Amino acid sequence: MSYWGKVIGGMAGFAMGGPMGALFGAALGHAADEGKLHGLAEGFTSMAGRSLPFDPMRLAAMTGRRDQLFAIGVTVLAAKLCKCDGPVSRAEIDAFKRAFAIPPASMADVARLFDSARASPAGFESYATQLGQAFSDDKHTLEQVLAGFHQIAAADGPVNGAEAEFLSRVAHAFGLNEAAARRAGQGAPPPPRPAEDPYAVLGLGREADNQAIRARWKALVRETHPDSLAARGASAAMIKAASLKVARINAAYDAIKRERAI
Repeated sequence: MSYWGKVIGGMAGFAMGGPMGALFGAALGHAADEGKLHGLAEGFTSMAGRSLPFDPMRLAAMTGRRDQLFAIGVTVLAAKLCKCDGPVSRAEIDAFKRAFAIPPASMADVARLFDSARASPAGFESYATQLGQAFSDDKHTLEQVLAGFHQIAAADGPVNGAEAEFLSRVAHAFGLNEAAARRAGQGAPPPPRPAEDPYAVLGLGREADNQAIRARWKALVRETHPDSLAARGASAAMIKAASLKVARINAAYDAIKRERAI
């Protein structure tokens, strides 16, 4: 039985916090706009009679972007986690909604993909490995994802053996160390991200002169500004993600100006 039909109308959307929630929501919005979530769900359906997992390399080829891979991979893993100890419960669905931001406009596509993926817990490690590889440079985000999965596992009672094994194997596939896996299980926040290199944020080397830095900053803001995306009909989630990106760009430029006293 699917619970999605009962909860879509009341979906308010909760974010795990910070850029991760925006990344998930924007990725879902972009994938849904291009019909890729629907395509993936159809892929699961066409293979329902076989025990083979959906090929994660095909998933990557269909999405073509790391943020979409993130959104789709998280949805599939959440569905397979819910299934690993038996029938999916309403409490688990609600926990998934609380842990990750799902734009209302993408809810039907997420529901379709979730329900297709939950047919069997088989094949989850290929998705976890794909996410671990795609975000190998961002263990902070992977740790937050694992923490969200722990929330889902505990939603309908104490974490049981099947769920614990699932979470342990996901942590290993993500490449997380024991300390990170323990924090995720305890609901403790990961350590603060190291300070970003402002030049890296702008995509410039430290040898760039002041004029080049200012020109690059203006170009990035112009390309990324939420108002520009809104004018092109972007989803609310994508606009939110753009706002966070512009804030990073502005913060980087401000840091460089302070450093150079300009």
